[in-house]
Amino acid sequence: MDDKSQMKRQMSSSPGQRFRRSAALILAAALAVPNIALLPARAADNPPAANTIRHGTLADRPNQVIGNELNAEAQAAMEKGLAWLAHRQVMGNGPNARFGGYANNTAITALAGLAFMEAGNLPGRGKYGREVQRCLDFTLNTCQESGLISADASQGPMYGHGFATLFLGEIYGMTQDEAVKEKLTRAVRLIEKVQNPEGGWRYQPVPYDADISVTICQVMGLRAARDAGIKVDKGVIDRAIAYVKRCQNPDGGFSYMEGGGGGFGGGGSQFPRSAAGVAALYYAGVFEGNEIENGLRYVRQFTPEGRRGGFTNEQHYYYGYYYATQVMFLAGGDHWANFFPAIRDDLLARQKITAGADHWEGDVNEDYATAMALIIMGMPNRYLPVFAGKGPGS
Repeated sequence: MDDKSQMKRQMSSSPGQRFRRSAALILAAALAVPNIALLPARAADNPPAANTIRHGTLADRPNQVIGNELNAEAQAAMEKGLAWLAHRQVMGNGPNARFGGYANNTAITALAGLAFMEAGNLPGRGKYGREVQRCLDFTLNTCQESGLISADASQGPMYGHGFATLFLGEIYGMTQDEAVKEKLTRAVRLIEKVQNPEGGWRYQPVPYDADISVTICQVMGLRAARDAGIKVDKGVIDRAIAYVKRCQNPDGGFSYMEGGGGGFGGGGSQFPRSAAGVAALYYAGVFEGNEIENGLRYVRQFTPEGRRGGFTNEQHYYYGYYYATQVMFLAGGDHWANFFPAIRDDLLARQKITAGADHWEGDVNEDYATAMALIIMGMPNRYLPVFAGKGPGS
């Protein structure tokens, strides 16, 4: 079966079927080894070195690990980071804190939960199962009757809503918890309801404006929910695809808003939002075409050791590489083989210069930076179904 036929067969499967196949493997492993994080996935018993990859090997296909991405240094760094993140979890301290949250922030708590899950943990299962459960408790407690998921401290609540929907989608697909399903479904309906006429989303839950940054959060949330078996309106996805494509510039990068308006660096192409734009297309179901090829070509310029175009904006470092690592993994081949070792080593160097050498700093705060770094470095594990099983050949 060729790649296109395989893709069509995968995408036409019943809702939740592909998610549950991936989730079943994680559940079985977590139940068998309840107190130990899972070992990294391997693409082959004897994986080739990155510099020996040839056409036709596993790494040449989309969405495949090589098997040698996580060396001993990376695994040790991730374990230190996970332990630090677990220690940082808020346990109801302060008048506005909620049980299990990070800085009383919906987005950061969801990202922390995803970081623990990507290390092979589920609610109540695995070395950090307790921490995942606490993240889930916090998220469920911030679900509103309208469907919006937002904590008191949230600013621009649709950011947090998108990340929280993604987190609940992954949880529901693996646990089939009916309480999670009910709130996840309401979160999906809110996203559908507040999509603006252009086809995107903005900071507030109203269909008024749109930008790439908020739009990718909603698209990923919808992708996770759909894979878990929640019905998602196809028209919403089609309009989102059209919006994202209209934001692409001739150089392959993406504007922050359609027509080049808005903030986040103006209307020209920049690395962080361009990585988000390519990711939005992938998660919306666009796996090939000029938009993908041109977008990958633009993003690939910004490997940590060979940045071009003067990208030095540390404020969006973790944001940009969070999405860039996903799109390079989804693209596979040389994209992945060349990109991941560079970002892995860059993150290792950044962890070493922080106090205690156990976490990461920058962007929003230490909790956010550490959660993002752990998600990036844990990508070869393929323990989050939303990151796996997409695209031709998957």
